[in-house]
Amino acid sequence: MIIAYCPSVNGLERIELTDDAPLPSTSVWIDLISPTQEERTKAERLMGAEIPNRDEITSIETSERFYLEPGAVVMTAQMPAVSHTLDPVRSSVTFVLNAKRLVTVRYGEPKSLTLLTRKVQSDATIAHLGPAIMFALLDIIVDRCADEMETASACYDDLALKVFGDGLNTRKTASYKDAIRKLGRIGLRVAKMHDVCAGLARMVLYISTHAKRFNLSDDQVTDCKMYGRDIHSIKEYGDALDNKLTFLLDATVGLVSMEQNQIAKIFTVLGLIFLPPTLIASIYGMNFVNMPELQWQMGFIFAIGLMVISVGVTFFLFRWLRLL
Repeated sequence: MIIAYCPSVNGLERIELTDDAPLPSTSVWIDLISPTQEERTKAERLMGAEIPNRDEITSIETSERFYLEPGAVVMTAQMPAVSHTLDPVRSSVTFVLNAKRLVTVRYGEPKSLTLLTRKVQSDATIAHLGPAIMFALLDIIVDRCADEMETASACYDDLALKVFGDGLNTRKTASYKDAIRKLGRIGLRVAKMHDVCAGLARMVLYISTHAKRFNLSDDQVTDCKMYGRDIHSIKEYGDALDNKLTFLLDATVGLVSMEQNQIAKIFTVLGLIFLPPTLIASIYGMNFVNMPELQWQMGFIFAIGLMVISVGVTFFLFRWLRLL
């Protein structure tokens, strides 16, 4: 599918092209959604640069995601959507940019591009040039990255309250297991956002390096530096969140160990409490001839009473020593 955005009075007009419709020469932004070979060819003719297909995007190494074409610069970066999907292709977008136009190639539905679609159609202050569209998208992407990190931080805070809020008891094993699973999901989310920020930082630096090729203004060069600082701040925030996640994971595992030790302690104390009556029962279970209590009418009651007294004495001794 090809969606072209052409200049209009209030912003950019969205035009969804049919299979046989030509690509308007006035297109400022060309959005290719799971494009066919014919659709990519249309965009390549207008841009004067080769556009990678899905297989090429998949096979692109991290070090080769940014390269120059005769008519444009080609950049591939992961979007914040990577924190919700494990498919690197569906969460990646390829940008083909020159001084006039921007082409985006995607095989998923990143929320950043959906927000950009609304913005360019209603905001007449955005210049009708590819770099201006790109900078508007970068602003949205940086905000989305910050939102994703804040969401992960909020999930961490809720989880920390659940882990530490009710104290230690022997009925929280399922809660601890659930907490460890949630910690793993939050950690995976933050790790993916680290990759997103690293890729975006490289892309912003790459755009800044080729500022003359895009005819960037001084304000746009300054914006590049600002986006770089913002991305670096988000990445540092993620590093701090990583450390907190590690602490909470260690604390949760420690609480699980304490709970297991508490259970083992209870069984050990119970074993010690019932050791004296077991000893008494063992003594009176001996098969000796000369045992006076065997002929005593109150012998059975005496033995039972002795066992109960031994249990009580042992129990109160452990309570006095605060072992129970």
